[in-house]
Amino acid sequence: MKQLTGAQMVIEALHLEGVKVVFGYPGGAVLHIYDEIYKQQYFNHILARHEQGAVHAADGYARASGEVGVAIITSGPGFTNAITGIATAYTDSIPLVVISGQVPITQIGTDAFQEIDAVGISRPCTKHNFLVRDIAELPRILKEAFYIARSGRAGPVLVDIPKDISGTLGSFEYPDSISLQSYKPTIKGNPRQIKKLCEAIMRSQKPLLYIGGGAILSNASQSIRELVSHTGIPCVETLLGLGVLAHDDKHLLGMLGMHGSYGANMAVSECDLLICLGARFDDRVTGKLSEFAKYAKIAHIDVDPSSIGKIVSVDYPIVGDLKHVLADMSLELKSYDPTHTQAWREHLQTLSKQHPLSYEDSADSIKPQWIIQKLGEHLGDRAIITTDVGQHQMWAAQFYPFSFPRQFLSSGGLGTMGYGLPAALGAKLASQDKIIINITGDGSILMNIQELMTCVAYNIPIISVILNNNYLGMVRQWQSFFYQNRFSHVDLSAQPDFIKLIESFGGVGFRVEHKDEFSPALQKAIDSQKVAFIEVMIDRFEDVLPMVPSGGALHEMILSHKQAE
Repeated sequence: MKQLTGAQMVIEALHLEGVKVVFGYPGGAVLHIYDEIYKQQYFNHILARHEQGAVHAADGYARASGEVGVAIITSGPGFTNAITGIATAYTDSIPLVVISGQVPITQIGTDAFQEIDAVGISRPCTKHNFLVRDIAELPRILKEAFYIARSGRAGPVLVDIPKDISGTLGSFEYPDSISLQSYKPTIKGNPRQIKKLCEAIMRSQKPLLYIGGGAILSNASQSIRELVSHTGIPCVETLLGLGVLAHDDKHLLGMLGMHGSYGANMAVSECDLLICLGARFDDRVTGKLSEFAKYAKIAHIDVDPSSIGKIVSVDYPIVGDLKHVLADMSLELKSYDPTHTQAWREHLQTLSKQHPLSYEDSADSIKPQWIIQKLGEHLGDRAIITTDVGQHQMWAAQFYPFSFPRQFLSSGGLGTMGYGLPAALGAKLASQDKIIINITGDGSILMNIQELMTCVAYNIPIISVILNNNYLGMVRQWQSFFYQNRFSHVDLSAQPDFIKLIESFGGVGFRVEHKDEFSPALQKAIDSQKVAFIEVMIDRFEDVLPMVPSGGALHEMILSHKQAE
């Protein structure tokens, strides 16, 4: 049995788990680990410029690759800086292993320099966390961390390692597998429940598939496409479910929810059977709960039993991995005849045509929707899109032609500004063959702008398209609609020169003030093979529509500015 220090055990575990890229930021409590990183040749380490950036980059890597993302950070402020990234991953069920340094065991509880209760702070926003108190436990804990992070409903796992543990010698025997008595995710769905649901689908006159991010995380997208092709059941997608079906699939009605399409929201409001595939009935999706799918029986398929029945009452609960459940459902639905729902499908197509996603184009200003459409025309499935949070996020979701899973990476549940840039650099390392576009706003881009230096240092060529309206746009929109245009602290007219700024980092920048400048700027940014900004000066008062007011029902959409007045 090998004798290794705790730091060496960390390196060996990452190697045995097949980790190719690690993101991190060193500090006193992880010096032993970083000394071993210096000596190893198993994986690449990317030095972020902030711990939040490191965790978001690991998150972007995980979303784009489907693998567990890994970040290493130090104690105290290193850990507290990382907590937003951890919470972002937790809310969206992204598999991460975050390894943090801690003060020596003898100093825990003494208010030592850079001591923080990492386990206590992270408990609400990690799937599980560990404080390593004995070197003998470290190999097992590292194995459990990866197993817990990637299995069942995925999520971030924290391993907090005191400095004396990372420097202590111990016996290293890495387990081949893990079996935890108190944690056994259900993979196969209950056959009787599956049969009941399939019988309900056979009877339903107005069925609807409600597809969430869990469909992507469980790698069930192809299974869903096959189910939809066979049954013809109409579909709606959540923000994080975009790309499960191709944007031009005739069965897809678009995104549902607060800024969902008219056809998608009306379909939910009128269906008689709503089949939820890996979603969690988020409040931005449901709107007023008493009105949500009020005429429908509801089925919920999810690997996490605690999410079923948590928000809405469910008639057909099925706990299991979505990919496995869909395989069983396909056998039950072999004889399904889609002709009896033809009238329903035609009705939904009529609704979609009544109020399609649209905007009033202008010859005098650049509309942000136009920019997103142009990006789609130029890049299509050659690109992976990351976003920050705000109006630009919703315009990207509405108007970019997503065609494959893991093409759209965004902070859904937590709504984290500053996510897009570091997530984009992580995505590029996971998908070298894709063009990575970060669609962002002039507010969001400043939140983690220091990661431009990471991109330059490692030659990571990502392109940020900054939709600049000199406002915190989404907050301004709410103040316009619901606060009588009282624009309280949302004006961002005082901004840096973004072109000079990125050039100072070593990247390239382009400013677009007229439509005919955009396509050449995009091509130059791609050809540069450098980290790039394309700053687009957009209409300051453009709004995201449709919009369901907070607390409103899905069918109570604001479709035009006249309705909002």
